Amino acid sequence: MEDATEALASCVVPFLKEKLLSANSDIRAKAARTLIAVSIPLEGKNQVWQHDVIPILAHLLKDKVDEVQANAAGALTYATVTTKGKYAALDAEAIRPLLELLHLSSSKVRLNAIKALTMLAEAPEGRKLLQAHVPTFRALEKDASAAVRQAAQIAIQVIEWKP
Repeated sequence: MEDATEALASCVVPFLKEKLLSANSDIRAKAARTLIAVSIPLEGKNQVWQHDVIPILAHLLKDKVDEVQANAAGALTYATVTTKGKYAALDAEAIRPLLELLHLSSSKVRLNAIKALTMLAEAPEGRKLLQAHVPTFRALEKDASAAVRQAAQIAIQVIEWKP
């Protein structure tokens, strides 16, 4: 991974936001993938929130292309590490489309959706919404992918955590 500091200083987030709206699915997928990379540092997470990219990522969860869905969920995972990011995703109603991604055949899509849902479950409102879906996560504990199984176990722990 490269240091994202220079990219963030050159206004990459508004540029990528525009590319997320492209008619070309390859461009949408690559823009979301790049957002994952620039959202690793805190400044990137903050810029994704400040530039209102989270609602667009939530919308891209419903895209017809698996790679776009997977990368949008991955970008949401990083963007929702912060409290502001979590609540922006909850306000964008990202939980329902993320839950729908858990049933797709692509393990990358399922894995990134689980990770994003786990981040949203850290907010009390997200945890409350996801409690009814614990059986779905339990089913994913038997997934063919070891990474999906492990992520599902972590999600269950976060959702069932009692303060």
